[in-house]
Amino acid sequence: MKKLVWLSVVLTIGLIAFGCKKSPTPPAQPDDEQTTRSVESEPATSTEQVPATSETEPANEDENLVPIPLTLPKPMFVGTPQNLEGVQNLEKPLGRPRPPFLAPEGVANVALNKPVTSSEPFPIMGDLEMIVDGDKEATEGSVVELGPFAQWVMIDLEKEHDIYAIVVWHYHRTPAVYFNVVVEISNDPEFIESTVVFNNDHNNSLGLGVGTDQNYVETSEGKLIDCKGIRGRYVRLWSEGNNQNDYNHYIEVEVYGK
Repeated sequence: MKKLVWLSVVLTIGLIAFGCKKSPTPPAQPDDEQTTRSVESEPATSTEQVPATSETEPANEDENLVPIPLTLPKPMFVGTPQNLEGVQNLEKPLGRPRPPFLAPEGVANVALNKPVTSSEPFPIMGDLEMIVDGDKEATEGSVVELGPFAQWVMIDLEKEHDIYAIVVWHYHRTPAVYFNVVVEISNDPEFIESTVVFNNDHNNSLGLGVGTDQNYVETSEGKLIDCKGIRGRYVRLWSEGNNQNDYNHYIEVEVYGK
């Protein structure tokens, strides 16, 4: 009997030892919450998370900002414009001269004497090259008149530039408001892809998108459009008549880039 008891004890000890060998303790796994905290605490190494300088906002560029070399033509009228009651969403006059527009040093009018094409190759009045000839005076001999309805003109800068401002003068001899003015920049002469920098086409009649910019009265200051250094070669400008007649007019377009 004692032998049986002793044999049972020996067998029990053997089974316990065998079980310990077959089921070793698994290696410790990191807690999910602890792992997450550890990863989040490490410094970011992805380029998406580390702040980088944008191409259109060069580092320290604001240290070298200077007024663009803009020369204005002679004003042709003074006082508050009249007979504009039917023009909706009209920009209020500033009531004082426009402040200088600042851009990086070295910016110049890169549109001067560059090639110009249009939806109307043969203007009713003037020649297309007059739009970039440097003459901004509102005289009869300085205006280019295109036909009625939607028309566009396109300036080929002949190479890519970082464009900081565009200034456009329609006919400013009288206080007129030109409708559906859209200005866009592209590297493609077909403008399959472009960046719209100004749009007051509020009902999308041109099919270029609904504009949020206001209508404005033509003055000798021209309309200055901030382009924020967008890079491009071609500039296209649209209009669709004015509050006095259905025709489209240009005196000058300047593009300030480098």
